[in-house]
Amino acid sequence: MHTHEFKRHFVDFVPLDALMALRVATKGWNAAADALMDEGVESSTIMVHDGKDISMLEALPQYERRKLFTRVIFLLNITKVGDYAYAAAPSLVVVVIPEGVESIGVRAFKGCHSLTSVSFPRTLKLICQLAALYCTSLENVDLLHTNLQELGQQAFSQCYELKSTTIPDSLQTLGDHVFLNCFKLVPSNIWPGNEDAVVAHLRSKQQQREAERIIQEKKQQQREVERIIKEKKQQQNDARVKMLQQR
Repeated sequence: MHTHEFKRHFVDFVPLDALMALRVATKGWNAAADALMDEGVESSTIMVHDGKDISMLEALPQYERRKLFTRVIFLLNITKVGDYAYAAAPSLVVVVIPEGVESIGVRAFKGCHSLTSVSFPRTLKLICQLAALYCTSLENVDLLHTNLQELGQQAFSQCYELKSTTIPDSLQTLGDHVFLNCFKLVPSNIWPGNEDAVVAHLRSKQQQREAERIIQEKKQQQREVERIIKEKKQQQNDARVKMLQQR
């Protein structure tokens, strides 16, 4: 049986992701693991997310503490990113949402001005309203591999740098103004409240990117064929020269 003193020193050498698994799997390690997690939170390097909702009134007073968070650690077996989960965490740059998460709550990423990348899991089904409001550095949203069925109202509103997105065939409901003022994604001549026009435009862009990808692949294959032919010709020439030298 390990003593608490041993556990306290041992956790210093365990990566945080593994530590979270150890904490959940073995209750005896909770105290030692929690102490280290608390230390990480206090140093403003990580945010531990347990899938629970919080309210705007709870999120706002945490702003001074949250604004320096640079990393998120998810507890195991989470199926939801809670409401206001990352609100007022403007120093977050990259978030990887684990498999098993099915929904992203209201204003979950609101005001994450430095956020450039969010990796979404295949299990994702719902992104709630205003989820990524004012994520002004976000440039790409790849949802093609997900099981997304609903995108809530203004989910990516005011994401001024958003240039590309992919949406899966599983999508059934697109809320009003999902990409409001995302002018680099949806041109100004398309009314953002026109769901059909927005989806048609996005799918058209997807098809265009896919066509360009196929063309590039074919060009790469052609270059590879040309390289092989050139290499074989060079080998044949080298063989002829060698035969002549041996005569």
